[in-house]
Amino acid sequence: MPNSLLVTVGYLVFFIGIMYLLIFLPQKKRDKKAKAMLESLQVGHNVVTIGGVSGKIINIKDDEVTVETGVERAKINVKKWAIKEVIKPAES
Repeated sequence: MPNSLLVTVGYLVFFIGIMYLLIFLPQKKRDKKAKAMLESLQVGHNVVTIGGVSGKIINIKDDEVTVETGVERAKINVKKWAIKEVIKPAES
């Protein structure tokens, strides 16, 4: 009886370890990468929001970013967490 309990606990620990390696570590890595991207935002960067709006950053204030977008140069205030990616200019 104690041996089967030990085996059961061993399997449980093994599967929890596998879940940690497959789910939690990659998520931590993505979170760290996203946080570094948000901290490195600068005026002049071209960005895309999670809503699909793309434009150029013209102002950064605390946790808000002002993005200028479109031909008519519309200005939109978005939260920093809403920035999905920074568009890198194509090198020629």
